[in-house]
Amino acid sequence: MTEERFPGWHGTTILAVRRGGRVVVAGDGQVSLGQTVIKGTARKVRRLSPGGRDVVAGFAGSTADAFTLLERLEKKLESMPGQMARACVELAKDWRLDKYLRNLEAMLIVTDGRDLFVITGAGDVLEPENDVAAIGSGGNYALAAARGLMATDLDAEDIARRAMAIAADICVYTNGNLTVETIEG
Repeated sequence: MTEERFPGWHGTTILAVRRGGRVVVAGDGQVSLGQTVIKGTARKVRRLSPGGRDVVAGFAGSTADAFTLLERLEKKLESMPGQMARACVELAKDWRLDKYLRNLEAMLIVTDGRDLFVITGAGDVLEPENDVAAIGSGGNYALAAARGLMATDLDAEDIARRAMAIAADICVYTNGNLTVETIEG
């Protein structure tokens, strides 16, 4: 979100952790306007089932924009069954080249349990290093915490939950009300 169009809007920490054949995507529930929490129970992690194949997506940014992108991603996945990487690249191309989509202000983390991508409006489809990805206001805090926790014997869900708790303790735009989705690889 740009400060000019949405002054003071902050929210969202989304974290994905891949370990032991599973990917866990966790998102907090806080949306803030300036110094006021507007909502503490927003659900920013969703399970999609295009063509019967489960995909988990988390979003940061404008909710309406993110839902538009999720709908388009679901259509891409339906038209390209079993080809999540290709569907994500096609979405990113559309997002960057289409006049309407180009103005959407959101980011996505998407996984089918095997592949894990961060998709941006700049046309990026990034596969994260170290099996950890994060976006949003508290994304860097959650990313740093999760990377540190990857050196432990914790499973993916424990790492995600602990890293999100650390982010919520540091970032005033992140709360501890989590939505957590797990998908097998």
